[in-house]
Amino acid sequence: MSHLQRYLSRSVRGGRCLSAIGAGIVVIATQSIAFGQPLGSGAPEPPEALLESVIAAPTAENLRAWHDLLGSQPHVAGGSGDAAVIASIAGAFRGMGLATEVWRFSPLLCRPVSASLTIVEGTGAAGSTAAAKTDDQGRRRRRGIMSLSLQEAELLADPATRHPELDRGWNAYSGSGEIEAGVVYANRGRLEDFARLEELGVDCTGKIVLVRYGGNYRGFKVRFAEAAGAAGLVIFTDPGDSGDDRGATWPDGGWANETCIQRGSIVTLPYKGDPLTPFEPSIPGTTRLAIEDVGLPEIPVQPIGYAAATRIMAAMNGSLVEEAAWKGGLDVPYRLDGGDLQLRLEVQQTRSLMETANVLGTIRGSEAPDDVVIVGCHHDAWGFGAADPLAGTIVLMETANAFAAALEQGIRPRRTVIFAAWGAEEFGIIGSSEWCEAQRERLGANGVAYINLDMAAMGTNFRASASPSLQSAVIRAAGLVPQPGPDAGTVREAWAGDRPTPRLGDLGGGSDHVGFLCHLCIPSISLGAGGSAGTSYHSNYDTLAWYRSTVGEDYDGALMVTRVCAALTADLADAALLPIEPSAIARDLTTRLEQVGRAADSAGLIIDLAPLLEELATLNQALLAAQDTLETAFDDQRRSRVNAALRQLERAWGEAEGLPGRPWFRNIFATSNRDSGYGAVVLPLFNEAIVDHDQAALNRALKRYRVAFRRLSAAAMKISDVGVDPSGGS
Repeated sequence: MSHLQRYLSRSVRGGRCLSAIGAGIVVIATQSIAFGQPLGSGAPEPPEALLESVIAAPTAENLRAWHDLLGSQPHVAGGSGDAAVIASIAGAFRGMGLATEVWRFSPLLCRPVSASLTIVEGTGAAGSTAAAKTDDQGRRRRRGIMSLSLQEAELLADPATRHPELDRGWNAYSGSGEIEAGVVYANRGRLEDFARLEELGVDCTGKIVLVRYGGNYRGFKVRFAEAAGAAGLVIFTDPGDSGDDRGATWPDGGWANETCIQRGSIVTLPYKGDPLTPFEPSIPGTTRLAIEDVGLPEIPVQPIGYAAATRIMAAMNGSLVEEAAWKGGLDVPYRLDGGDLQLRLEVQQTRSLMETANVLGTIRGSEAPDDVVIVGCHHDAWGFGAADPLAGTIVLMETANAFAAALEQGIRPRRTVIFAAWGAEEFGIIGSSEWCEAQRERLGANGVAYINLDMAAMGTNFRASASPSLQSAVIRAAGLVPQPGPDAGTVREAWAGDRPTPRLGDLGGGSDHVGFLCHLCIPSISLGAGGSAGTSYHSNYDTLAWYRSTVGEDYDGALMVTRVCAALTADLADAALLPIEPSAIARDLTTRLEQVGRAADSAGLIIDLAPLLEELATLNQALLAAQDTLETAFDDQRRSRVNAALRQLERAWGEAEGLPGRPWFRNIFATSNRDSGYGAVVLPLFNEAIVDHDQAALNRALKRYRVAFRRLSAAAMKISDVGVDPSGGS
């Protein structure tokens, strides 16, 4: 039983209420931040002392102050605002007394130079603003040109939207060029959407393709459009997804108004991190690929708001969309093609090496300093970033502050904790991936777990995704923290609702956990909370004013997530035995394999799961035996050996060859979706073979998973073996 479990049991028995523990140890005024200075490890403290301290310390006032500090200016990776935020975080960590490192790296980033999008009206286009003209032979000529806005409207109600450093909407790594062409609408720009257009006889070759956000990562929309022969791509925010169909728009409400534009990277390489340095960190001395040898987008790509999209769709005069799933919230008919409508798209960007940094604040462990728990969130943004990422970065900073306050009292965790603010996440999960590559050997041997906090505090409805072996730890931590609201019980109770236990999601793609989970096979967790009515995602409206109006002035959600994060970090860093649950690894594998069998059958493929199920039965026995071993009373030496074996347990999912076509992704249990980017896929070797209708790949996957189950069994048996007292005692 971990000390968190013991504390939870004692708290429940004693009727303990966290709100009565204390008003907080570190006080941060609205305009000034005070940090504790470490006094050393001091006298030995009971394990619960750290837990009580770090749960009690965070305050809403502190979180608001962190937001003011980090959200006062736009800070795109590699720019002057980015440098200022890096300096602020480093100064804060030093002020807390943490060992602070500014880990600089220079990846390939990009910047917008110019862009324009105009409607060149055809002879039959609707909504004409100029009379048709004829030449001296009586032939009709092209009519007037309508320029479309590529930047959000400035708002009197939100002065931050007038900041001179805010850019027009852009997609990082777009190709540069100018084209004039007809237009085709391709729904979400998914693989199946382009396949449907082909079935309908709609040709994308040489056209500017119009797609709406959602359904997959924007970079895959570009990849699939290029594969379909498109000459350019325009991506719009649909009001049915996040605009006025959902409710009042900013500044009257929280939803995207008609000029709101979602920015974002569109790189889709088979690895994360710097496009020029796969598998190696982008630091001096690393050999870089030539830009022309990297598969970056070639066509110009431009994001727009739904006012501009409405003008384009209204001017289209081709075939009407029949499928209801292809229609959104635009107040005009959705059409598959533009008829004789022409668009002119011009995008110019530069690509170059730019310096940015990860900021690392470390508390060295007292007993097992080589063992490392990492808590992280990125610091870069597309604008002010009040929601993305700072709704998570402030949780990171306040969790670090809570541990610094405990250190001031002489309470130091057994294991080392690193609080990491990652750089350049928005360009392709770069900073965390580069650090994972640089720290591959150290983390492979001693990495305990990674906790990710991207956009963590967006409401009070708690949610989490986690590797199976860490799910119970997350649930226990949530049981220690009060849910915001009167008489609401604990976060765990509100999270579970009518279910006997809370439901956690699968962890895969989309944020800074990818390097840890998918590349290094370190068990990982993503914490967060949602429920607010609105979104400012990747737009110039992602300001402090938007956040406080939409998510809340009280920072209740941020405080809740911070306390859960602090409790969970304390458990991972200070429990005598690591709170890793071996038996959970295979808990639902039988169900998942049954799903694989049904999916293969539906795809017309043949799979005999019997041999794998036999391996799974052996694996289950080994994992249960390992779980039983953890209930044994250990001396310090045996406990150290058991913890070392627990750390290595999920490394058994890793394979040097990685996934087909994606060797950087080494975890064959969980990974990001190959075709959507954001989603998580469990047992990806099976999934991808079935999606591809590839019988040979399915056969290979079966063999590889049998070997993986054997590796896991061996790793589990090692836990049991090292936990045995050679003298025969208990």
